[in-house]
Amino acid sequence: MKRIAQFFKVSRDNFMQAVKEDFPQYSETEIQEMYESLKLPGRATKGSAGYDFFAPFPFSLLPGETIRIPTGIRVRIDENWVLKLYPRSGLGFKYRLQMNNTVGIIDSDYYNSDNEGHIFIKMTNDTNEGKKVEVAQGTGFAQGIFIEYGITVDDEAAGIRNGGLGSTTGD
Repeated sequence: MKRIAQFFKVSRDNFMQAVKEDFPQYSETEIQEMYESLKLPGRATKGSAGYDFFAPFPFSLLPGETIRIPTGIRVRIDENWVLKLYPRSGLGFKYRLQMNNTVGIIDSDYYNSDNEGHIFIKMTNDTNEGKKVEVAQGTGFAQGIFIEYGITVDDEAAGIRNGGLGSTTGD
């Protein structure tokens, strides 16, 4: 098995700012406690392809509701590899929990961005059965799979990333 990546926490200040931005109900002390209890993504079994991402705080979503979760996680990935993010299979199956961008793509050069390569996951409860999704703090809610990729023989990309969504195309 190729070992091509390593997960880390973002800085405490980065996490604190990200949580305050979307979740002002949490105090600095509560956010500090969240940061201290962040778990790095991990596989549940030897045969698992996906690395579970764990909820930094509890959340619930009524049908049609969306949440943007600052995971507190960044990942250093070797060149020619990408991390693809999906909802945990059980949450997708039971609740039709969806990633807003269908599949999250974390490129190897995202790690060195100004935002420390902080991985955010935006999800929507897209149930058509009226089910409320409830996820406890520390529970796996998304999974990431590392995939090797190739490029075309005439590729001449030379740009430098400095950000996340839209940073490479201006979108």
